[in-house]
Amino acid sequence: MVKTEDFSSVKNSTMLQGLSDQELGKLAGFCEMREMAEGTTVFIENMPGESLFLVKKGTIRVSRMFAEGDEQTLVVLGPEDIFGEMAVIDGLPRSATARVAENAELISLNRKSLEQLCRDDATLALKLVKNIVKVFSQRVREVNEEYRDMLIWSMQKP
Repeated sequence: MVKTEDFSSVKNSTMLQGLSDQELGKLAGFCEMREMAEGTTVFIENMPGESLFLVKKGTIRVSRMFAEGDEQTLVVLGPEDIFGEMAVIDGLPRSATARVAENAELISLNRKSLEQLCRDDATLALKLVKNIVKVFSQRVREVNEEYRDMLIWSMQKP
């Protein structure tokens, strides 16, 4: 179970922007705390996805398999970052693997809890979903920029 004060060290996370202390207290009742040791797998690419995670403490390495046995790190996340957000929105299988790189405390919110929050407090749920979409949109923009840079670089190559 998560307590309101568990959010205090990550209150600047994009996921929690604009939420009052009262709303954080309500959200806490829908979340779970997970302590995970270094090297632990949070989830594996292509497995069913149902939860998002907010990093309270530690680091998470997100990677993807590109060829047989060739796993590439996509990003390393730390406190205040979220990951696994697509699963809460679309319920589809995981697009990457997430492993604990440094002992971590994660606040998780699963799809069923988000759906219950939508029924119980639509205003809070809308704020939360908008924040999750902000994170997702920023990631799409960054990937688009990286792709653009890669195309420019490849056209300049002799």
